[in-house]
Amino acid sequence: MRDAVIVEAVRTPVGKRDGALAGVHPADLSAHVLEALAARSGIDPALVDDVVWGCVDQVGEQTFDIARTAVLAAGWPETVPGVTLDRQCGSSQQSVHFAAAGLVAGQYDVVVAGGVESMSRVPIGSASIGADPYGPRFTARYGVAPNQGVGAEMIAQRWGLSRTRCDEFSLGSHEKAAAAQDGGRFDAQIAPVTLADGTVVERDEGVRRGGTVEGLAKLRTAFTPDGVITAANSSQISDGSAALLMTTGETARRLGLAPLARVHTAVVAASDPVIMLTAPIPATRKALDRSGLRLDEIGAFEVNEAFAPVPLAWLADIGADAKALNPNGGAIALGHPLGGSGARLMTTLVHHMRDNGIRYGLQTMCEGGGQANATILELL
Repeated sequence: MRDAVIVEAVRTPVGKRDGALAGVHPADLSAHVLEALAARSGIDPALVDDVVWGCVDQVGEQTFDIARTAVLAAGWPETVPGVTLDRQCGSSQQSVHFAAAGLVAGQYDVVVAGGVESMSRVPIGSASIGADPYGPRFTARYGVAPNQGVGAEMIAQRWGLSRTRCDEFSLGSHEKAAAAQDGGRFDAQIAPVTLADGTVVERDEGVRRGGTVEGLAKLRTAFTPDGVITAANSSQISDGSAALLMTTGETARRLGLAPLARVHTAVVAASDPVIMLTAPIPATRKALDRSGLRLDEIGAFEVNEAFAPVPLAWLADIGADAKALNPNGGAIALGHPLGGSGARLMTTLVHHMRDNGIRYGLQTMCEGGGQANATILELL
């Protein structure tokens, strides 16, 4: 039977809003990780059947099928196609799912999955400025236009998560990310970016050190006056790209490539679009049910930190080992470049599994519309 394996995974550093990567066109950010994949794996790009790319705000510099533009910007052969997709924050995790499905179905032999978002250059929500993305029938059904921040507040209220608990989680994310940086745990997964002026960007810019709960308590809430969500316990607005080179086990052997991991299980789930951010819970349960694995067989979890209540509610309902959750920090510390985040999380997960001999890892993330992907990887 055909399978889907990951043979290389790479990402840019994650730049903070208006930070070091703000001057780089998103197509060039994408091209950079494509070049790194080819260089690290040694594969001839002409063998790539498709580039499946996630991007959320497909407007301005991120429009006109940025996947195809990235292929050409990377100098790859004109015979290599590219397609861009949008499943909101999970876009590039969905790219991996589509790539894996294409491999198993025999549509692809070699494929790249990944994504990009330059939120400094294309601000969040740009694609819907001046438009109603919902329409009268959706509004008649739900009565409101969903808002992710308000959804995070609803989660905090429903799960009884205090401001202090959310801020403590935020500090923990930064502490874990700082320890990973200091220990060199991100080095192998990052392809440093050289800017036009010769500056080399090689570290994630969002990681902060030395924060305190008392200091975070002074910040204003962002969505409701008596709420818990602040800039500190939310994911950061960021720029970045990530990509994974995928093939089948048989093709990898033929090409002399060493697989890192196999896509064991891939699912998608959906729930209430108003609270919006709870679908990682049913997605995780669905993935475990389909995989036949027990929760205690999963050695690492990546649950996107869109807002602190999201992984905290997931942890409460799923009952996973808290020490295995986002072991190198998450989007609160590292940033959340929307369309690139799914591939960034998976790149970090694959490298963490390899470095620590972890057989199974699970990734899930909340997505606009009340959706979530969940993926289980098996180390090879």
